[in-house]
Amino acid sequence: MPDPNAPKLLLIEGTPSLRSIYEAHLRAEGWETLAAATASEGLALFRQSGVGVVLLDLMLPDRDGLDLMAEFLALRPATAVVVITADRSTDRAVLAMRAGAFDFLVKPVNETRLSSALENARRHIALDGPADCTGRDTPPGAFLGQSEMMQDVYARIRKAAQSDAPTFITGESGTGKELCARAIHDLSNRRSGPFITLDCAALPADQIEAEVFGLGRGVAPGASAAKLGAVPAADGGTLLLDNLCEMPIALQGKFLRFIEDESIRLAGETTPRDIDLRLICTSGTAPAKAIEDGTLREDLFYRLHVLSIRMPALRERPTDIAQLSRHLLARFAATEKRAFDQIDARALSALERFDWPGNVRQLMNVLRSAVLLHDGAELTLEMLPPEVRRPSGDLSTPASLTLSTLAGRSLAEIERLVIEDALVRHAGSVPRAAYELGIAPSTIYRKMDAWRLRDA
Repeated sequence: MPDPNAPKLLLIEGTPSLRSIYEAHLRAEGWETLAAATASEGLALFRQSGVGVVLLDLMLPDRDGLDLMAEFLALRPATAVVVITADRSTDRAVLAMRAGAFDFLVKPVNETRLSSALENARRHIALDGPADCTGRDTPPGAFLGQSEMMQDVYARIRKAAQSDAPTFITGESGTGKELCARAIHDLSNRRSGPFITLDCAALPADQIEAEVFGLGRGVAPGASAAKLGAVPAADGGTLLLDNLCEMPIALQGKFLRFIEDESIRLAGETTPRDIDLRLICTSGTAPAKAIEDGTLREDLFYRLHVLSIRMPALRERPTDIAQLSRHLLARFAATEKRAFDQIDARALSALERFDWPGNVRQLMNVLRSAVLLHDGAELTLEMLPPEVRRPSGDLSTPASLTLSTLAGRSLAEIERLVIEDALVRHAGSVPRAAYELGIAPSTIYRKMDAWRLRDA
């Protein structure tokens, strides 16, 4: 008799032998499984049963699997669809993830990977959309900030944590890319496994193979045991490929082969080792530029660029600076045993209007330096470095803006005059000027960067 509490799943697979294998595995795992051989059968069962998890082969005899998935999600958007692709082709898997798939598997399907993907999907359904129900306003991990941009980052972190799909994190230096990767790991079902970081920009040229994949017993001079590389060390957990665009080109082909095979064979060993890990990549430079320059393989990039998260620069979220500054000041004061517990208005205003080219890392350094070099309970403007005390950009007062002064000027010149006028009237505050003009602060920052380059 079926267990009334068993989770329910819809399996749609056109190949009878594979359908039988999947069904047997799923039932052994405790799933109440409904099976269909065609898209039309699957759609009918989906409408009738109310299932929340679907295991869908994208190659069906009567319809394209991506179209069918789109119909499922249109009918019930909270459905967790795990798609299966054939022939190690990842293009359709990437398209499926971007179209709303929960996760993807590649044939031949690894049973451990299948169980993990479906368990994540089950948890997602049980929570009725954990990205929203785990606390939309509560930042994950060690993050701070309630700006709209960071809320989007938090939602993407929670979404990524529910899947084992490769995730690509981009952003300027100091924006918290590794913090983001760690938060994904800590929220995932791999949280009890290792979190290993491999800095692709710092691999020793003569030891790349050993550092990444390891060496078999007795291969390393004087070593009786195998040397554990980053890949096997991350088995069961998460491997962070930091600065992926800096990975030596000779290593990229070998790494792509590992991703496809999900196994490695160490130098000196004859038997391959199966590896089960989740990949997260970061890059501070534009991957498209690296591909164009020939320093990053396009096939590797698209194999890893399934889910994406962009970490915003600190200048793009100035409303978070006050909270970040107060938190960091309290933290450094406690660490250094100082009395600081507040920031005066002038100092806070300077912190908020500074561009922060080094992002949060630079803000941390500025505040820690102030705590170390000064005494008192209140951080004042005079305690900040000169470059932070000065307003960002050239804020000399422009001529009064009238139709006569604007006549004969290009639209770009008029736009600059209007923005600079607003900045002067708001004492250099980009957020206040942006609010008055009805545009995003990031728009002003981008334009100011462009003006500096043009004026240089």
